[in-house]
Amino acid sequence: MDSSSFLSQFIQQMINGISLGSIYALIALGYTMVYGILKLINFAHGDIYMLGAYAGFFAAAVLRLSFLPSLLFAMLAAALAGMVIERLAYRPLRRAPRITALITAIGVSFFLDYTLILFVSPQPRTFPAIFESEIYRFYGIIINSQQILIFAVSLLLMAFLTYIVQHTKVGKAMRAVSYDTDTARLMGVNVDKVISWTFALGSALAAAAGVLVGIYYNSIDPLMGMMPGIKAFVAAVLGGIGIIPGAMAGGLILGVVEAMASGFLSSTFRDAVAFSILILILLFKPSGLLGKNTREKV
Repeated sequence: MDSSSFLSQFIQQMINGISLGSIYALIALGYTMVYGILKLINFAHGDIYMLGAYAGFFAAAVLRLSFLPSLLFAMLAAALAGMVIERLAYRPLRRAPRITALITAIGVSFFLDYTLILFVSPQPRTFPAIFESEIYRFYGIIINSQQILIFAVSLLLMAFLTYIVQHTKVGKAMRAVSYDTDTARLMGVNVDKVISWTFALGSALAAAAGVLVGIYYNSIDPLMGMMPGIKAFVAAVLGGIGIIPGAMAGGLILGVVEAMASGFLSSTFRDAVAFSILILILLFKPSGLLGKNTREKV
């Protein structure tokens, strides 16, 4: 392989990786927001991503909505689902040991998967073509409009989340609860409401990722959330779980690394590379790339 073809392939895989990483970043944001406040790893979050994809499918196939209304419908449906799950499954365990909440999250994950299978069957569904794909070629590099859409929507949603967290009263309350829940409660912050809004925001972002994946791959199924959910968790840990910019960076890095492994080695190495990153980051920098080591009394 000469240098020019290598460079073209490198750039092509970089583009593919950014698209994939944008999806991971959107899902990882939900993990990191919930962990930042509750210190809970919500392993049902990947299934919220799956519910968002099905909500978008319903909006597009049954309600005949276009792309943007379908996306907003899916985000709203997932936000409500996230709030209901938090209220019924996690809030009663707020004072319970962390392992109890973790096991509950795994139980919620399986409940969502197999309840949906019961109602819609396990067969994959073809996602409606609500966004036409156009291909652009630049010096041997291929970019399609769906990749541009994924990156643009992800960037806008990440910027919107950053604005909410940094410049609104809700965001200020989230940061206060994350820093010290008891003190925030004493200062008049409605902690339960803040946690509920956190689940809603994280779930809405995951739903957006589900719709974008449905558009890109043209197929959804009830178990589609398992592997992306785990990899988004890897991305959150890589960037520094509990840190919003870390989740964004971790998702993009993981997507690019996976794309490079697929392009230059073999697609069978994608998953191995992702979980190797998790092992390495836990061994050498458990706090993540943007995290800081903190002392904790036990």
